[in-house]
This record gives sequence, C-alpha cells and structure tokens, in this order.
Amino acid sequence: MEQLAINGGPKAKTTPNYPMYPGGLEIGDEEKKQVLEVLDNKYLFRYYGPADCESKVKAFETAFAAKLGARHGLATSSCTGALISSLVACGVGPGDEVIVTGYTFFASCAAIVAAKAIPVIVEVDETLTMDPADVEKKITPATKGIVAVHMRGVPCDMDAIMAIAKKHNLIVVEDCAQAVGGTYKGKYLGTIGDAGCFSFQYHKTITAGEGGMVITNDSRIYDRCMSYHDTAACWRPDRFAEQRYEGELFCGSNFRMSELTGAVMLAQLGRLDGLLADMRKNQKRIIDGIANTKGVKVRPVNDPEGDTGICLMFYLDAKEKVEPFANALKAEGVAAAGVFNAGIPDWHIYAHWKHIIEQKTPTPVNCPWECPYHKKSEPVQYDPAMNPNTLELLGRVIHMDIPPQMTEEDCDMIVHAINKVAAVLA
Repeated sequence: MEQLAINGGPKAKTTPNYPMYPGGLEIGDEEKKQVLEVLDNKYLFRYYGPADCESKVKAFETAFAAKLGARHGLATSSCTGALISSLVACGVGPGDEVIVTGYTFFASCAAIVAAKAIPVIVEVDETLTMDPADVEKKITPATKGIVAVHMRGVPCDMDAIMAIAKKHNLIVVEDCAQAVGGTYKGKYLGTIGDAGCFSFQYHKTITAGEGGMVITNDSRIYDRCMSYHDTAACWRPDRFAEQRYEGELFCGSNFRMSELTGAVMLAQLGRLDGLLADMRKNQKRIIDGIANTKGVKVRPVNDPEGDTGICLMFYLDAKEKVEPFANALKAEGVAAAGVFNAGIPDWHIYAHWKHIIEQKTPTPVNCPWECPYHKKSEPVQYDPAMNPNTLELLGRVIHMDIPPQMTEEDCDMIVHAINKVAAVLA
C-alpha cells in the first residue's frame, strides 16, 4: 500500500490538469477565418447587411441539423432561450406543470417558469438522470410535459420516458446542454423528443462562449420557436403578412444568435467528432483501469455507447468518505471533487434552488404558482429534502472532468491515483 501524497508520499499525477474547455482550447485558424469573413463583409446581422452574403448562423443551423439528423435547426443566443422557445412552441403555458430532474443546471427549471408553467422536480436514479418511476408518480391532471436532461453527457432512459409521454399525452423537450453529440440506441440526443436544446457556453464541448440551438422534426414547432425567439418576425417571407395558421404569430422575445457567434460555431462544429472521440477514449482508458478497484462503483449509463465521455463519476459506499477521498485525489495531483454538499451552494442541485423552493417572483403576483388555470386542487410545494434519493446518490459521488486534451499518460496517472487512494480510503 503506497503512502498517500496527502500524508507526505509522492504524487501519482505529476502533469498539469487541463481546464474543461474542450472546444475553447482548440480555437484556431478556422474560427479566425470564419469570423474575419463576417467582419470583412460587415454582415453582422443574420437577416441583412451591406453585402449580399450567406448568413453564418443559417449555415450553422443547416449543418448542425444535418449532422444530428433533424429536419430543422434554430440557432439561439443561449440554451435557456432555446428551452423557453421550445416549451412555448410546444404549447406549455399558464396552469401547466412540467416535470424536470433535480440534478441539472438551474436554467432547466427557470425556463419552465419563464414559459409561465410550474416546475415539478423529480428524483434521479443511479445514472444521475431522470428516474422514470418517479416521473410516473408525479404526473397530475395539470402535467403538460417533461424536460429530459441528459446530465453530464449521458442519455436519459428515453425508451421509458417516451413511453410515459405517449401514455399521458405529454410533450418532451430534451435538454442536451451538456450532451452535444451524445446518442441513445443509435439516435442523436435531441432528435427523440419533440425538440432538443443545446448549449454552446464556454464549458461545453463546442463553444462560442455563449449560444444555443433548437432542433426538431416538427415544422409547426419550428415555426413557433421562430416566432418566440424573434418577436419582430424578421424570419418570415413577409413579416407583416397575416398568420398562415392559427397560433403562428404571437408576442415573444429576442433570442437571436449573432453572425459572429454563428461563424465561430460553424468552425467548432467541424471539431465535434474529434473532441468526442478523444474524450470517450480517455474516459474508457480510466474506467478500464479502475474496473476492479474495490470500494469504487462507476456511474452506470443507460447506453454506454452514447456517453459523450465528458466526465468520470463514481460512487463510494458512504457520503462521509467523499470529502477525504476528493482531498486525497487533489493531493495526488488529480482535479476531482464531490458533487453534493448541503453547506455549499451549487446551481446544479435542486436543494439549492431558493428561487424555486421559496417561489420567488419579480412582482407580488405569485405567478405561475398561484394561477387560476392550474388544474390541480393542491398547490405545488417544494422542500430541500423532497427528493431524498437524489441527495443520497449525489452525496456519494466523486466527479472529475475529462478534457480531450489529456494524454494517455495523464489517464494512466489518474488511474494510479484513484487506485492508490481507494486502497486506503474506499
């Protein structure tokens, strides 16, 4: 048994840790080329400019949708904007409840409120994605839809979720913010539900610093997303014409993507396959190296082939072991951390969503929670302890990012560190 670095022994990992900016660290000549074309042409707005140019945003939408096998792509200013636009386009509104998981970035839940609906927060299972059994339990007459979050790059159990949605006539919006390029049983995530939403914020696999995307195979949903994301209706062949069908035009917001963002994303899309291949290769090498490590259980995945490989998450058998284990890994030179600590706020865990738990609103009118259109007799209530399975599971997890820039040597050192620490602390 080796002496741990935290106790004075030598470090297992002596190479530096890369930050988790997969596509951001790869920005180079192609991104510069695309951006300079926009600047040289002075074509900064996707709908018009002084020169007759192809919109970079439109080109990115077309290429992204084609890559994932979707009929339509709509670029937005953020994934939050994509989620709000999709929920509204799918008919979510006042009085509706929408189910969302308790382990996701807060924006997944905030988007439901922005669509004037009431979030209903459900448990995760051991995959740390939505627990279909709890989804079924929390459906009420007011339930309109499900936001299925493919958290930390792995797919939800989409067979079960889609079966529940079909049974109860619910819409499904896939939140793929952390799972671009992931798949489920051969289908790209985002193409299984009614709409799929993506993020290009700087931590994400491909990035322009900010940005989002909606994909859908439903032309009506696409039209309505366009309406909401661009309330000025610049996208219409004749923006001042009468609506072509009931429900096409309505007041919305402005979530348009800029041409500069579209230019960077057009270049970044070409990097996606390589980034995914490197992260998956690194993740597999580490998982294979700890497959027989006692006291460590790697997070199960609904479809291992569809995992994007952005991180490694594994369970210890008691939450009390997590902090010492994470601290020991850090001392070994490995960037690792626990996931849930009740005393440390984290916008990815529902117990810290005070905005929701305390039903905070910008005005004294407590909308959407006090709504005359709400079909449920009892109001929706929240409590930090309402999803105990989620907190118990997250409380036993060690997490580490897997940047694509890591080498095989880095991976082998991480394996050494995990096995070294597990021999003493697991």
